[in-house]
Amino acid sequence: MSKQTNRTAYRLTESAIMLAFAAVLSVIKIVDMPYGGSVTAFSMLPLIIIAYRYGTRWGLVTAATYGLIQMLLGMDNLSYATGFVPVVMIILFDYLVAFLVLGLAGLFRRPGPSQGTSLALAAIVTGVLRYLCHVLTGCTVWAGLSVPTAQAAIYSFSYNATYMIPEIIILVLGAVYLSRFLSFEGSTVTRAEVRHSISGGALAVSILAKSVALVAAVWIVVLVAPVMQNPDGELFLNGLASAPWGKAGIIAACGAVGWLALEGISRAIRRKDQ
Repeated sequence: MSKQTNRTAYRLTESAIMLAFAAVLSVIKIVDMPYGGSVTAFSMLPLIIIAYRYGTRWGLVTAATYGLIQMLLGMDNLSYATGFVPVVMIILFDYLVAFLVLGLAGLFRRPGPSQGTSLALAAIVTGVLRYLCHVLTGCTVWAGLSVPTAQAAIYSFSYNATYMIPEIIILVLGAVYLSRFLSFEGSTVTRAEVRHSISGGALAVSILAKSVALVAAVWIVVLVAPVMQNPDGELFLNGLASAPWGKAGIIAACGAVGWLALEGISRAIRRKDQ
């Protein structure tokens, strides 16, 4: 078997595994909105990583495959369409195009000073593009169904923002966090080079520090998102006034203090080891 065949087989296998990861993570919903959309556990990250590793062309093919998988998982949504054109619009902009844009992460291979920065930029741009796709169907196909006909565009922008903004934030945090420990730039995924030869103890404490910050961010999203729905499950932006901001502030403060304290301990261990 030639080296080229081996590389292709490796790429196909890795892409299949990452597709499976993405599909499983999409089922793990931190917040599930009543009229479609949810905040998931980094479900878009595996697709962004594949596009980053193998380029835009391969990333688009993988992302399109994922879009088909998501369409099959969400076939029930097609039953709400009122005609052929709405069905096509849902298939294209709620599934195929909405997830196809994740393949554009390949354009961010080396635009920044680090892998973490590049993946964060890719997460933001592709996340916003996916958001706009859902907004498009919200103010056209779903107008008069799950979206009020009057001011459909404003409602669609607002509704889709309630889950896409937290989704993008969590995605960026996950991308930056993972980049600290894994390198995706070589032919195989390897452990990222750690500056100053960080010892196992210092590295473990640093990982714990970032985990504390990440858990705090996710916890705040879980607290705030539910109050943005009224008892009928409809979008209710006024609910933000009754959000548990006090508890969210305490969690944010504890997360920040824990993160800073643990990073300080990690730096102290590094200095001791030098």
